[in-house]
Amino acid sequence: MIKFGPSGNGDSFYAAGYKHTGQAAAYCKSLGLNCYEYSFGRGILLSESKAIEIGEAFKQCGVEISVHAPYFINFANPDDEAAAKSYNYVLNSAKYLKLLGGNRLVFHPAAQGKAERDKAVELTEERLKILRDYIYLNCLDDIKFCPETMGKHAQIGTLEEIARFCKIDKIYTPAIDFGHINAREGGSLKDENDYKIRLDYLISELGYERIRDVHIHFSKIMYGGKGEIKHLTFEDDVYGPEFPPLARVIKQLDLQPYIISESSGTQAEDALTMKRIYDSV
Repeated sequence: MIKFGPSGNGDSFYAAGYKHTGQAAAYCKSLGLNCYEYSFGRGILLSESKAIEIGEAFKQCGVEISVHAPYFINFANPDDEAAAKSYNYVLNSAKYLKLLGGNRLVFHPAAQGKAERDKAVELTEERLKILRDYIYLNCLDDIKFCPETMGKHAQIGTLEEIARFCKIDKIYTPAIDFGHINAREGGSLKDENDYKIRLDYLISELGYERIRDVHIHFSKIMYGGKGEIKHLTFEDDVYGPEFPPLARVIKQLDLQPYIISESSGTQAEDALTMKRIYDSV
């Protein structure tokens, strides 16, 4: 079934007296949310025993958990030693994801750097083929590895690039960040057709079964000439995108995605707002 939840812990979590992520499971459940994304953005900073403890709390509450791998990943880095670190960031995140009891791992594919765009994309693709081999060697192929659409022009991660990467192997599933797409394209997501075109494209490229339970990030994002600037809350009425048109398209296409709110500080409240909008469609 469709799932809604926050990325990390927002302001109200701490204002309510909660202190650590193990308590986020009960917090999400109390709000009627049923998924949560744990970020290793700045690195993996918890012990294996703590990961198991957190995972048990989420299992008991019936709240599904996913992981966002470190932001340092760059599979277009021309230096092979740096690329080796990126493999390790993904693989170690996957190992901790299993300790947490989840099966979805989101990661940023690459940055263009000084290379020509097509060369950077080709190098990223080759590195993701190597990553695929490591995933199978480490028996981690029961996890969905989700390269994410990115919001800045200098990042590798257009919708078309992500579809290309996911054709490498069935272990790769898109992480569609609609806030990123909207920011990268200067406010392109305005109505149902704008969302449907992009989802239909992914279905045509990867098949309905791959997209039926696709991973989605959603937030309103300020943008400028180079794309994404910063994440906002649902209170914003300038930048968008808006969720109701997407909710209608999700129902039209009979999708059951995993939707994570990445609002700035109000991620749980905005996840609940999305759930209510979807339920009202």
